[in-house]
Amino acid sequence: MGCAKNSVDSETLMGRLAFEGHCVVENPEDARVGIINTCAFIQDAVKENIDAILDLELLKERGVLERIVVVGCIVNRYEAELRQDLETVDLFARAEDWDTVVDYLAGLERPRAGRPAAPAGCGRVVLPGSPVWSRYLKVGEGCNTFCSYCSIPLIRGRLRSRPVEHLLDEALVLCAEGARELCLVGQDLTAYGCDLYGEPATERLLRELDAALPDGTWVRLLYLHPDRLTPAFVDFLMESDKILPYLDIPIQHIDDTILTRMNRAPAGDHIREIFRYIRERDPLFALRTTIMTGFPGETEEQFRRVLDFLEEAEIDRVGAFVYSPEEGTRAASFPDPVPREVGEERCARLMELQAAISQERGGLFTGKELDVLLEEVDVEADEAWGRSYRDAPEVDGLVCVSGAGGAVPGTFVRARIADCEEHDLFGTAVEPGRRNDA
Repeated sequence: MGCAKNSVDSETLMGRLAFEGHCVVENPEDARVGIINTCAFIQDAVKENIDAILDLELLKERGVLERIVVVGCIVNRYEAELRQDLETVDLFARAEDWDTVVDYLAGLERPRAGRPAAPAGCGRVVLPGSPVWSRYLKVGEGCNTFCSYCSIPLIRGRLRSRPVEHLLDEALVLCAEGARELCLVGQDLTAYGCDLYGEPATERLLRELDAALPDGTWVRLLYLHPDRLTPAFVDFLMESDKILPYLDIPIQHIDDTILTRMNRAPAGDHIREIFRYIRERDPLFALRTTIMTGFPGETEEQFRRVLDFLEEAEIDRVGAFVYSPEEGTRAASFPDPVPREVGEERCARLMELQAAISQERGGLFTGKELDVLLEEVDVEADEAWGRSYRDAPEVDGLVCVSGAGGAVPGTFVRARIADCEEHDLFGTAVEPGRRNDA
């Protein structure tokens, strides 16, 4: 459940369990143990996770599952309450406490005799139904920024970066396993390495990856704090052979008063300047951001500044959500709360405006050719769906490529774009895809 960092954690846990003789199955009806790796970032996520746990309880009541294991962020945040309310759960374990899970399951009869060979490389196991050609590389965990609304430091603690050498080794293993795209994730990539090296090491890591990864590998950067982005860093990205011209820069807001209350620097002018600089350097550079509406004290005038910024910055993709007061955060006690319905109305207006901007941005690619990493192929319809450089997995749009029914998922196809919708592009294959081992 939850974010891409949780996906990496789940693959790591499954790798450990595979080493111990357990096997992962796609169909819950075939399982003896159900494990849910949870998210607790906001209350909506907590509710969704509780519902998923209750679904596992129904399977246990039917005799399908013998054990239920709940791990991850929801345990970090609400362990005492969970132990009291969810009596059918057999084991609770905190995030990254894989030893507890492995030791517990060691007492169960293994599905096959004998101890398997140790997993190769980084030891991560691709989850059933997940692609091998697009993988996440988690650069660290935790955060030192302490935004007033954010529960991440309360759940995951302070920043803990992974050494450059470890990340480089893991990236090479993932590519050897078939990855054509590596998405770097962390709570804030611009802060990577500060705890290990005394200063940000993001550019150092990217230079190492750029030099070492196989030709044709896509490197995608997700979640960069705008305050620490500089024109020099943008210039470096644009000179790279493998780093995609795509950045996910969650700004949350543009009004300096609101940013200050969020415990983010009053950097509205800097945000405008960095987005403007990127647009001037490359009009087709893909930009994504996240914006919060209804933060305590937000006025209509302050919200309108956000709308003005969206029109000015010409951002390709925007994710918006309504502020949720989270237990333990400073903002939960702030005065002047904005009624939920006002926050929702502002969110709807924002997304209506952004729909038109996204459509306009997509229209810029009509008549152009794009490399598309294929996700699905429909042989009968002679078409395939995939993602271009401007489409991150799960959150952005897709490219529909006609004439690509003979291609293979996980390969690249060159497509000439003919039409667009708000999120998706439509085109025709001009070059066939190739297998990963071609």
